[in-house]
Amino acid sequence: MKDLPDFRRACLLAGLLASSSTLGLAGPAFAQDAAPARQAAPQAAAGGLEEIVVTARKRSESLQDIPVAVTAYSPAQIQRQDISNIERIAATTPNLTVGRATTGSGAQISLRGIGTPASALGIESSTAIIVDGIYYGNGRILNEGFFDLARIEVLKGPQALFFGKNATAGVISITTADPGSSFEASTRVGYEIRAQRPYIEQMVSAPLTDTLGIRVALRASKMYGGYSRNYATPVTFGVTDISGGPTQTFTADPADRKSPKEEEYVGRVTLKWEPTDRLTNTLKASASYNTTNDGASNNIVFSCASGYSTLQPDVKCKRDWKYYHNQMPAEIAQDFPFARDDGELYTKYRSFQATNNLQYELDNVTLTSATNYQYQNNRWLTDSDYQQRTTQIYVGSREKWEAFSEELRAQTTFDSPLNLMFGVLYQKTRLDASQYVYSGNVRDSSAPEGMEYVAFGKESWTKGETVSPFGQVVWKVIPEIELAAGMRYTHETKDSFFVHPYIRTGQIYRENDPIYKDQTFTNWSPEVTASYKPVPNVNIYAGFKTGYKSGGFSNESSYTTSSVPADLDFEPEKAKGFEGGVKTTLFNNQLRFDVALYSYEYTNLQVDFFEAQTFRYITTNAGSARTKGVEISTEWAPHAVPGLTLRGALNYNKARYVDFIAPCVTGQTPDQGCSTTATSPYGGLYVQDLSGKPTANAPRWTAALGGSYEADLSPDLSLSLSADARYSSSYNASPFANPIATQPRYVNLDGSITLSSKAGWDLAVIGKNLTNQFVISGALDSPATGSGTGTAAGRLGDQRGYANMPRTVQVQVTYHY
Repeated sequence: MKDLPDFRRACLLAGLLASSSTLGLAGPAFAQDAAPARQAAPQAAAGGLEEIVVTARKRSESLQDIPVAVTAYSPAQIQRQDISNIERIAATTPNLTVGRATTGSGAQISLRGIGTPASALGIESSTAIIVDGIYYGNGRILNEGFFDLARIEVLKGPQALFFGKNATAGVISITTADPGSSFEASTRVGYEIRAQRPYIEQMVSAPLTDTLGIRVALRASKMYGGYSRNYATPVTFGVTDISGGPTQTFTADPADRKSPKEEEYVGRVTLKWEPTDRLTNTLKASASYNTTNDGASNNIVFSCASGYSTLQPDVKCKRDWKYYHNQMPAEIAQDFPFARDDGELYTKYRSFQATNNLQYELDNVTLTSATNYQYQNNRWLTDSDYQQRTTQIYVGSREKWEAFSEELRAQTTFDSPLNLMFGVLYQKTRLDASQYVYSGNVRDSSAPEGMEYVAFGKESWTKGETVSPFGQVVWKVIPEIELAAGMRYTHETKDSFFVHPYIRTGQIYRENDPIYKDQTFTNWSPEVTASYKPVPNVNIYAGFKTGYKSGGFSNESSYTTSSVPADLDFEPEKAKGFEGGVKTTLFNNQLRFDVALYSYEYTNLQVDFFEAQTFRYITTNAGSARTKGVEISTEWAPHAVPGLTLRGALNYNKARYVDFIAPCVTGQTPDQGCSTTATSPYGGLYVQDLSGKPTANAPRWTAALGGSYEADLSPDLSLSLSADARYSSSYNASPFANPIATQPRYVNLDGSITLSSKAGWDLAVIGKNLTNQFVISGALDSPATGSGTGTAAGRLGDQRGYANMPRTVQVQVTYHY
C-alpha cells in the first residue's frame, strides 16, 4: 500500500481496520458459498430438479422465486463444463457474446444485443462484472482465471438497483468458494491438447479454530502451443531519417508461430470468521499474473471486400485462426517505449484485489459492509497492422487501473408485510494510460531519448469518484403477492487529461495541445417489480426497470488536426423498459419451464469508431436503441431416470438503433448508405443513418439444448456424461453495420465424460467447441485499408474481429482428500 496516494491509503486502512476486531469486512455468508461439494447433488441423484440458490437481490433466494431473468450455474455444472473464464460463460449462455482484445478496454461483452466496443479504453462494459459482490469496472477482468467457484449468475436486463451503475445490459456475477466447516482438499492436474497446456490447481480448506476457517486456492498453467497460428514471413524494410541521417535497413522476423502461449498464475486466500451466530466476516485476497507471446493473436482479419487482403493481395481473408504478425526489429525495440529489447510481441498482466465483508444480524435487521481494493497493470506490444506489409505499424502500451470502494447496506426482516433495504456505495478510481506508435518507416535521430522511432505518443488519465445511495421497499400485500419499489441515486465526477507529448514532424496529431475535461453526472434509477404466486410452484412477475452507465473519457483515442475535444468524451448511457414472465416448477419437481418477455429503450448508447485511414478514434453516443424479445427455458429431471437432466432454451431478440447518425465506415459508398451532404458532427467525416439497423452482436435467434446423465457403474465407480449445443443465427459484428462484418449462423457443441471413484479421484475428458466454429464477437476496420469513403469507387476496409477459441479437448484428473 505504500505506493497508494494518501487519500486512498487512508480509506483502505480505515475500511480494513474499522472491523479489525472482527478480522475483516465480510459479505453475506450463504450456504452455497461454502466449498463446492463432490459432483452429484443429493436431489439429482434421487431424480428431480436441483434447487439453485441465487443472490440477485442481495439476499439468498431460490432461482424460481425472484422476479428476475437469471441463468445460474451450480458448482457441479461449473466443474462439468469447465466454466473457468468469462468467455466460457458466454459459450454456454444464449444471447451473450464475449470477445477478448489487447487494445482499448480489453473486453467486448454484449447481452441481448447491447454491448460496448473494446476499442475504447475509457468505456466501461454495459454488462457489469461482479466478483464476490464487488463491481469490476475494467475490461481487463477477462484476463483473470476463475476457479474454485461456488456460483455463477447471469442477470439479464438493467440491474441498477442492486448492482449500481454500469449494468444497463445485465450482470455477470461470480462467487468464489468459502471455507467449509471441515477439512477438505483437492489437487487437479490436466492437459489441454490443442494449446499444449498443462495446468494444476490446488485447494485446501480447513477450520483453524471453532470459529475461524481458511481456504487457499492456487492455479498455474502454461501453454507450449496456442489457439492461433502465425503465417508471417521475414520482412525487410528501410527506415528514413527525417533529420538527414543515413537510411537504416531492418528485418522484422515472424513472431512466434503459435499463440498466445499463455502463462498464468492465480492465487486466492479466504479467511472466514463466525464468532457468533450473528456475525460473519470474510476476507478474500487474490493475485494474478498472466503473460502471452502475442495478445492480438485472436484479432483476426476475417473478411475483405475483394476476398483478399488489401495489404497482402495474394492472401485470402478467411474465417480461420490464422494471422500474419512480425515482431519489432531489435534495433528499434531497444529505443521504443514498452518494447522488450529483443522486439518480441507480448502482453503482461498483473493484478491484486482484496475484498473484505462484514455481516451482522440483529433481531430484525442485517447490516452488511463490503470493502474492496483492486489494482491492475497491463503492458503490451503488438503488430498493429494485423496483417503483413513492408510499412509496419507497432504499438506499445501500458494501462494501470486502481479502485477503492465501500458499500454499507441494511436489510430488515420484520415479521410484517413491509420490509426495507437501504444503503450507500462510495467508489474512487484512477485509470492511467500511455501509448506509443511506430509507423511510416520513418525516424527522427534528433528526437528526445526514447522517441527516435516514435510517430506519436499518448498520455492520459482519468480520476473518478462516485457516491450512490439506494433503497427498496418490499410489501407482501397478501402471502401470494409481493410488490417492491426501489431507487438508486448516483452522483459522480470524472476528471480527465489527454495529450500527445511527442509528434514526429508530418503527423496529423496535435503535439502538446492538452485536453482537460471535468465531468459531473447525476442520475435517478427507479425500479418497480410485482410477483404473484397463485400456487407455490408458479411465479408470475412483471417489472419496470431502469439502468445507468457512466459517461466518461476515451483515454487511448487520438487528437488530430480534424478532431475536436468532444471526440474524446461521451455522455452516460441510460436504459428503461419493462420485463415480465412466468417461472414454473411442474410435475412434482421434475420439470422447470420459464418464459420471459422484455422491451427496453437505450438512450445515448456508447459506441467507439475507428477511422482506419488516419488511425483516429471517435467515442460517441448513439441517439437511441431498442431491444425486445422473448426467452424460453426449460429443464427436465425425471424421477423415473435418476441422474438424468435435459435442458433447453429458445430466445428471440430484436435489437435495433432507433436514432443514430453515425460515421461512414471506411470505403463505404453512397449506394451502401454513406451520405456526403448530411451535416456531420464528427470532424468532417461523412455520415450514415443507422436508424432501424441492428446493433452489434445481436442475433435474432439463439437457442441451447443439452443434457447430463449420472449413473453408478459399480459400488465404487460412477459415470457422468454431459453435452450442450448452442445455436446462434447470423448477426453483424460491427456497431456501424459494416456490410462485410457478418458472423454467419453457427452451432457450437461442448461435451464431457467423467469417471468418479469413491476412493476420491475423478477422471474427466472435456471438449469445448467440438464443432470447431469460428465466431467473431466485435469487428472494426483494419489500419491502412479501405479507400474512397463517400464515393462510388469506395472500397471497404478489411474487417478484423475478436475470434473465439477453436476446438479444444482437455484431460484432467482430480483427487479429493
